[in-house]
Amino acid sequence: MLGVDFTSAPRPAKPITVAEGRLEAGRGARPIYRVDTVRELVSLEAFGTFLGEPGPWVAGFDLPFGQPRSLVVHEGWPESWPALVAFYCRQPRAQLRDCFRRWCANRPVGDKFAWRKADKPAGSSPAMRWTNPPVAWMMHAGIGRMLAAGLNFPAHAHPVHGRRIRPGVGKVRIALEAYPGFTARHICRLSYKSDTPSRQTAERATNRRRIVRGLIAGTAGLAVQLELSDHWRRRLVADGSGDLLDAVICGLQAAHAVLLPDYGLPHDLDPLEGWIASVPCPA
Repeated sequence: MLGVDFTSAPRPAKPITVAEGRLEAGRGARPIYRVDTVRELVSLEAFGTFLGEPGPWVAGFDLPFGQPRSLVVHEGWPESWPALVAFYCRQPRAQLRDCFRRWCANRPVGDKFAWRKADKPAGSSPAMRWTNPPVAWMMHAGIGRMLAAGLNFPAHAHPVHGRRIRPGVGKVRIALEAYPGFTARHICRLSYKSDTPSRQTAERATNRRRIVRGLIAGTAGLAVQLELSDHWRRRLVADGSGDLLDAVICGLQAAHAVLLPDYGLPHDLDPLEGWIASVPCPA
């Protein structure tokens, strides 16, 4: 079980962070996600090498896997998900930015962005957002490499039901979209991270400590609890960027999804947009 905190421009100061762990039977009724180690990938080339590692594994990736259908249809982009990925990742970012700006310029104040069905329930940024945070560029840098690596994407198969990919069978590698902020806010709704050293305050460290305790106690709305060594507990709290903690939460969300029928995906799932692991299906 892997959790991947992704960045579109990895470097030594801001790597792609990968938590590696195992889903095991717990001492109580709830399974545990046991963290073994955390890796740092300092380039997109290193990320590509990681994607080629043999399975079986299931990973939660913190980047959008798709764009809103309303935007795709409006722009005349491909409506088949693999074709959309290939098209989107071929486009220069400047061209995509112009497209996003045109969309926003023609929308009323308070409703500027297009949203996927999963974004608002998750509390995540819209997948088309190109700055603060630039999640559109995260998709641009990551999803094409993931598709080319031959990963399996349950939220983008058609149809999903009746074709469940079983974890642990053969060498299958399963990719689920994750968003750590959704789970973190179950425990603490205050800011817990910053990439700016001057904003990596004691208060944010206290908030990270609260989140880690909640994940261990199983109070984050997940079907699994976190288990990790004292070493990794200290590391998660000490990392002011929150990248280590976010990677671990991505792994927890993937572990939670594995325990649910069809990974907890909605019955009316739009395979063009996908879904975010651990976000409940709408009623």
